[in-house]
Amino acid sequence: MSKKDNALDAILTQGSLPLFFYEDAEVSLEITRTLYKAGIRVFEYTNRGPAALANFKLLKKAQQEEMPDLELGIGTIKSAAEAETFIAAGADFIVAPVVNPEVGAIAKQHGLLWIPGCMTPTEIYTAQQHGAALIKLFPANILGPEFMSSIRELFAGQLFIPTGGVDLNIDSISTWFRAGVCAVGMGSKLISKKTLENRSYEQLYADAIKLMEMVQTSK
Repeated sequence: MSKKDNALDAILTQGSLPLFFYEDAEVSLEITRTLYKAGIRVFEYTNRGPAALANFKLLKKAQQEEMPDLELGIGTIKSAAEAETFIAAGADFIVAPVVNPEVGAIAKQHGLLWIPGCMTPTEIYTAQQHGAALIKLFPANILGPEFMSSIRELFAGQLFIPTGGVDLNIDSISTWFRAGVCAVGMGSKLISKKTLENRSYEQLYADAIKLMEMVQTSK
């Protein structure tokens, strides 16, 4: 299986893609370990601050030493330069808030999965033309499950994941799956600012297990 297929398969199997960024490297590492302990095998660290690259390298080292079956992607990749930098640091897949075909081309060149963010049918079409196997609906809180239901026949066979509008409850998760998504992105609703600041690892562990149970029920 190719690296691209490995990452896609992991997301489809898990049915969710947790994502976060935090300035503190040690907290980022403990959050990663907690998610892994709860059974998470694929997640996205986001490129949201000056510490992102150094933190990502630390997570990558831990992945290789402690979590060999974890797929560790990088998110918020908007430019070709960012893509190259994080691929060199070992990113297993690339997630973006926008459709930048240059980023898609670099991911393809390295045999990696590229998940661009789209908000309109035109953006979705553009992403498809540049080989996006999985498309992120973003911001999903603005689009809502109705948007997914409305476009699914236009883009039959395309895989979608909403990010930014999924709540940690069975109603929200099952509504998105019924609308036609293949997985749900979970950011601050799973790994909240409060969880990060208070180092609430036990709460996160419990919530991650709850998330996986709700996803399996909803799929």
